Amino acid sequence: MSRFRRKSFSALLTVAAAAGLVAGAAAAPAATAAPARAEASVGKVVGYFTDWGVYDRNYHVKNIETSGSAGKLTHINYAFGNITNGGCAIGDAYADYQKTYDAAGSVDGVADTWDQPLAGSFNQLKELKAKHPGLKVIWSFGGWTWSGGFGQAAQNPAAFADSCYNLVNDPRWAGVFDGIDIDWEYPNACGLSCDSSGADAYRNLMAALRAKFGSQLVTSAITADGTDGGKIDLADYAGAAQYVDWYNVMTYDYFGAFAAQGPTAPHSPLTSYDGIPTPGFYSDAAIQKLKSKGVASSKLLLGIGFYGRGWTGVTQDTPGGAATGPAPAKYEPGIEDYKVLKTSCPSTGTIAGTAYAKCGSDWWSYDTPSTIGGKIGYAQQQGLGGAMVWDLSGDTTDGELITAVAE
Repeated sequence: MSRFRRKSFSALLTVAAAAGLVAGAAAAPAATAAPARAEASVGKVVGYFTDWGVYDRNYHVKNIETSGSAGKLTHINYAFGNITNGGCAIGDAYADYQKTYDAAGSVDGVADTWDQPLAGSFNQLKELKAKHPGLKVIWSFGGWTWSGGFGQAAQNPAAFADSCYNLVNDPRWAGVFDGIDIDWEYPNACGLSCDSSGADAYRNLMAALRAKFGSQLVTSAITADGTDGGKIDLADYAGAAQYVDWYNVMTYDYFGAFAAQGPTAPHSPLTSYDGIPTPGFYSDAAIQKLKSKGVASSKLLLGIGFYGRGWTGVTQDTPGGAATGPAPAKYEPGIEDYKVLKTSCPSTGTIAGTAYAKCGSDWWSYDTPSTIGGKIGYAQQQGLGGAMVWDLSGDTTDGELITAVAE
């Protein structure tokens, strides 16, 4: 759905440039801890599932099962809940807990009834967890579109934490969620809107969440801006690290057709390369900056995109070419799922640990099983806690990419 754009790091650049800024109820008991789940060789494998995917992409919780992904994931992040009036709120009631599934569409093969107490993706996730003991589900709040509400939330962190705890642990969906994920884009910096809550606001918010959620999981998706004086430097991610189980570092969306004339560049480079449009806009820069601030490697998960970004009007095969605008795509100009690109515009080269492709006048960059293998090798070498993927719907029906992440 259009109001929920992909979690985007670099789409904020056009917003920032325009602004002159470029350079309730009683708490329910805590959920019972799920059995330990064996981790992949890389560690944790966290996959985002989007509530709007059941509409435009026809991607449902059952697809996580039929693709084989459920057996390879350690955690699923359900995106997104809203942030409004200083608290957490439902994102899409129909998709979340009202939509009924027939037997063919249901994880357990049994049709929902019109009067059952819980339906929608929440009930399907509950069924998925029953098939995969130890698989944990985390409710993610915010995202690119709804992060504007965090500024108000930060004014009263304790009230915010109470609101979120009561919603995540609502008795109507008891047993579905194992914790909360905060996707604030971006504290004390600019995303879709600009935040001025101060450098301490993020740390204070995460501290309040940890105090309220106790032993439940508290995680957060964070910026991957590795530039000097960039977004990692504008909030106290190091101070907040003591309160989170891990950070999902959004190491993608560095470049794309939001810069309509190019230059073309891979949207998720692992390393720098000659001609990179913005120094510091690559994964290793972000990881090293976070580690230098004292964030433990084991609390950092490397972000991997299951989609590509592309331009059209391109004549140059290699990165760095001029363009005339975003490449046409099925869901949104300039963005396309891997499952489409692997056949519509197969990779013609690699650079900085990721793939690119030139087909006609279109130029795309995306990760393949091979480049994901390289990124997982990097994560292991750096001692990272695992990998996070955005989002599961971009993978093939047989889970080609998630297999590369986990195995």
